[in-house]
Parts: sequence; C-alpha cells; structure tokens
Amino acid sequence: MNRTADGIVAALGVAAGAAAAAAMVKAASSHAAPSSAGSARALQVPRDLGASARRLAGKRKEIDAHIHAARAFNRSSALLAWSALTDSAIEHYRGSFENPGMYAPLIVGTLSLAAGLHGGNDRVGMRHPVRHAIYLAAAGVGIAGTGFHLYNVTKRPGRFSWHNLFYGAPLGAPAALLLSGALGAVAERLRDEPGHDPRLAGMPAGQALALLAAVGMIGTVGEVALLHFRGAFQHRAMYAPVTVPPVAAALLARAALSPARPNWWTRIWLRATAVLGAVGVGFHIRGVARNQGGWRNWSQNVLNGPPLPAPPSFTALATAGLAALRLRETER
Repeated sequence: MNRTADGIVAALGVAAGAAAAAAMVKAASSHAAPSSAGSARALQVPRDLGASARRLAGKRKEIDAHIHAARAFNRSSALLAWSALTDSAIEHYRGSFENPGMYAPLIVGTLSLAAGLHGGNDRVGMRHPVRHAIYLAAAGVGIAGTGFHLYNVTKRPGRFSWHNLFYGAPLGAPAALLLSGALGAVAERLRDEPGHDPRLAGMPAGQALALLAAVGMIGTVGEVALLHFRGAFQHRAMYAPVTVPPVAAALLARAALSPARPNWWTRIWLRATAVLGAVGVGFHIRGVARNQGGWRNWSQNVLNGPPLPAPPSFTALATAGLAALRLRETER
C-alpha cells in the first residue's frame, strides 16, 4: 500500500466523519423541535380566536409533525450512508478493489449521504425526485452487494462455516446501504402524504416508520453479534450492543403495534441505543490502538482492527426510531 493511497483513505474518512458529525448534531438537536415549535405556535394563536382558527392551527401542527419525521429519517439515512461509505472504502481498499463493482457503494453512498443531508434541511412537504431516485439506487446497490457477499462466502471451501462467516465478505455490511436507501425513500414518500392522517403501506405513518426502524435495529444486532462472537466477547462492553438495542427494538415494535400513547420507557431505551453508537466508536478506536504499533501504524491497524464506522448505525436507527415514536404518539 503506497502513501498516496493511504492518504486518500484517510482524507475520505476525515471528510465523511465531519459530514456524519453534522448529521448526528442535527438529529440530536431535532428531538425537542416538535414540542418547542408546537408550543411557539400555540402561543401565537390568540385565545379569543374561534374554534375553526384553533383547528387550523392544530392541523398545521400535525403537518409540521409528519414533515419533521421525514426530515429526521433523512438525517438517519445520511448517517447510515456515511457508515456504509466509510466501511466500504476501508474494506474494499483492503481487497484492492479486485472487482469493479466494489466502487459502486462508494459512489452511491456518497450520493445518499448528500441526499440525506439535503433532505434533513428541506421543509417542503413534497417528494424530491432526485433524492428519491438516489435512495432507490442505494437500496438496489445494498441488495446487490448482499448477493455479492453471499457469493463470496459460499464459494469458499466449507461454504457456510464459521470460518467463512467470520473472515469472508461480511454479509450484513451492505445492509447499511440498503437501510440508508429504505429510510430515505420512506421519508420522501411521507412528504407526499396529507398532514392530518399520513399513511405508509396501509398503516398509520408512525406505526410503519417505527416497525421499519425496529427491523433495521434487529438486523444490525445480528451483524454485530457475529463479529463480537468472532472477537470472543473479550471485553464486557462487547455485550452491550447485543443486549441494549434488541430491547429497544422490541419496545419500539410494541409501541408501534399497541394503541397510540406516550412511551417514555421506549424513549429511554432508544436514547441509550443512540448513545451506545457514539460510545462504540470510542471502544473501536481503543481496539485499533491495542494492535501492534497502535495509531502510529494506522494504515495497517485501521484495516485490520474493529471497524470504526460500524457503531454509528445504532445511533442512526435509534434517532429514526425516536422520530417515528413521536409521530406515533400523535396518531389515533
């Protein structure tokens, strides 16, 4: 590996990391937005207005709620795209980009990241055709990548042996790009829905979004469980991402399938999962430092150590779950 190529990978990681940090700050700061914005609008409605004016103000609040949920899902899509982009750049660089198709997730991941950041700041209640097309392409590349990784594992002697699952192409890695596309596409479709009763897939929008986020968390847990099992759970903290997110996903699914009501316990577990994603990056940084040469030998240890971009996937899905939960609690 030459110094120029190492520098390119480093620059890509720094640039993508900065973009992801911006997306995480946006997602975190948006948690209080609906309530504060709603309160401001409520204060702006004079008490002496008639019932029709108050209903109009309430309807406007509902419209803002479903657009806010769409923007939150755009931001979560951006964070997942960053995770898929940087992880693919590192892993496919390690594989010397042997197959030209290994460039596809880098291109589509970059576009999905840009689309997510743009959508996160877009207040328009209408689907953006370019963003929607990018999200569908990201989902398609994620599905195709899963097929390529499955082939990489099964072509080896022993096929679905533990050794091949541990050291072959990671089966769950392309799912991050698939989830990025799915969350973004759903966000764009939500923008086209009416504000008073948005629906997706024949269900109330909040319910559908919550179920999607819960399924995404369970799939991510499966990939983490495999990799941490490969690492023999040598640190007790390695049990956290296979225990906390499943509980959060189960509570989120329960909130989606139950009658709409406040779910403070679910909210606590989702926030814990979001924090876990950020804390996980710190543990993975420590894991890289423990390899021979530490960060002085970063060009080797980043490739062979724990994947730095992986933990934020939990942050992305948890923030999406929180947005879905807020919308779900307004439904009847």
